[in-house]
Amino acid sequence: MRHGSIPGGRNAPYDPHEPGWDDSPYGNGHGQPYIPQQPTPHPTVPQQPQRGGYRPEEPQRGGYPPQEPYAPYQPADYDATGYDTGGYGDDGHRADYGAYEDDGGDGASTGTLTATQGDGADDDGHDGSGRRGNRRRKKGKRRALRWVAIVTSVAILGSAGAAYAYYQHLNANIKKDALNLGDSQAAKSKANAAGQTPLNILLLGSDSRASKANQKLGGAKADADRKPLADVQMLLHVSADRSNMTVVSIPRDTRVTIPKCTDPDDGQVYPETTSETINTSLQHGGPGCTVATWEKLTDISIDHFMMIDFAGVVSMADAVGGVPVCVKGNVWDKKSGLKLTKGDHVIKGKQALQWLRTRHGFEDGSDIGRTHAQHMYMNAMVRQLKSSAKLNDPGKLTGLAEAATKALTVDTGLGTVKKLYDLGNDLKGVPTDRITMTTMPWGADPQNPTAHVVPTSAATKLFTLLRNDQAVDGKAAKKKKAATATATAKASPKGEIAVTVQNGTGSTSVPATPGRAGTVTEKLKTLGFTQAESDSTPQSQSGSTITYASDDEQADALAVAKALKLPTGAVKKSSSAEGITLVIGADWTAGSTYPAASSSDTKEVLDSASALNASDDSACMKVNPYNSW
Repeated sequence: MRHGSIPGGRNAPYDPHEPGWDDSPYGNGHGQPYIPQQPTPHPTVPQQPQRGGYRPEEPQRGGYPPQEPYAPYQPADYDATGYDTGGYGDDGHRADYGAYEDDGGDGASTGTLTATQGDGADDDGHDGSGRRGNRRRKKGKRRALRWVAIVTSVAILGSAGAAYAYYQHLNANIKKDALNLGDSQAAKSKANAAGQTPLNILLLGSDSRASKANQKLGGAKADADRKPLADVQMLLHVSADRSNMTVVSIPRDTRVTIPKCTDPDDGQVYPETTSETINTSLQHGGPGCTVATWEKLTDISIDHFMMIDFAGVVSMADAVGGVPVCVKGNVWDKKSGLKLTKGDHVIKGKQALQWLRTRHGFEDGSDIGRTHAQHMYMNAMVRQLKSSAKLNDPGKLTGLAEAATKALTVDTGLGTVKKLYDLGNDLKGVPTDRITMTTMPWGADPQNPTAHVVPTSAATKLFTLLRNDQAVDGKAAKKKKAATATATAKASPKGEIAVTVQNGTGSTSVPATPGRAGTVTEKLKTLGFTQAESDSTPQSQSGSTITYASDDEQADALAVAKALKLPTGAVKKSSSAEGITLVIGADWTAGSTYPAASSSDTKEVLDSASALNASDDSACMKVNPYNSW
């Protein structure tokens, strides 16, 4: 899969091999100016000293000669991050950014990512000094830019960031890929009575080591040529009226059906598989196959994806001045490098990356605990972003935008700074106390119970709530009437409508509920649809659907849906349909008519999904006693 930047912009592209320049963006703080830019710095004098700060009109501290004043309307040197890559430990090994061994021994990952870690790494992560631009933007635009930061801050695996400004040259930084590489797609969400539609964004964290920066941050340089995994995946669902937001994490060890995917760049076809975990879907052609996998699993149409690498979290955490976190005891995860004392901390730079990658140090040492730590971090960042005055500084916004867009890969429909700006502006009204972080309810995989997990019935209910655009926090402002189907054209007499009924309640891990097709077929006949027939062809769907082939069958299909109390969104036109076909999904395992969502369903989802509200600032991570000190 090609992940190169889309050509564009009027500045010359960054060339790490340009003679006479430091090719390490995290090296000694010299940075890498674009060409042309400010004059080439003296080869022995740091462009921006690590200590004392940059003062454009005064002599620099530490005996350095004065620098030229910063010209705010010239192309800026955004790569001068000021990061120290760390020293050497007593054992002589390089102490890079929290070198981490993501051990594949549990069967969850393909390959083992190894690296060494010394003792010389700086715990602060960032001792540099950035430039401040003097441009000012209108207050409303700053708020929208801040909301772009908020929505993308939930994509974490050592990953965070997005476009925070709308400068045209930033578009060239953004990498783009196809949205869906599968051979089928879920039906698009239907608009509500006000013409509003829900928004579903898949947030991915790639463990790619393809760049030098990501190798330093993630370790395992030997894996630079390995196809990346998506160890963190989160579905962000925003309600049609933008009153609430639900974020669903899925454990990386979840065994799923990865559908057939085709790489659009080289034409390679990856056949469907039921034996792999969801994090490997990224290796089946790119993020578009991960999108296809989620749609297959949830039957929820995904509008966009955002994928971010390791480098983004460092810039993001520093840009907001650090993110507050809490641990219930001393924690030392030697795999990630995270070492904290009991209590509250503000983490930034590489320490933030260590927090987000820590698995062994939290809770039971599994990936589940890591997702909970990520939720805590993301909620804290949302609160920080909404209250921070730092992002009102256009200079900081500009520097962050440059770093973030370089780390960001999005679908082609979201591939400009303007579109990211519009997205942030669209989401700025979601209240903090209506943002809910959840983990997909899971159980041990019968095929490999010690290594993999599979979705439970509560997961099916969670996906149904999202598919029907129902809030999972139980705080819906007004009780809405059930959105049952209504025919828009005159339907045929019931006795003349032929309906094929199939049982799709099973999956690769859960057997089908027996007799479902027969039960619903008999119900249809008692309702007057005497030509209804059951079909024993095995199917597998999370959500129930009624499909029809041609426009003249739409009214008949809607009549069937209304009779069975199915929501309008379940009725879909399909070129592969043969007449009107009802597939009973995993969301309808009992009863002869479609069940309406109940408060007990919401409670079950909240109880089993480890829900955490973004307004909760009292959350504190439980420490694994085997990784304490």
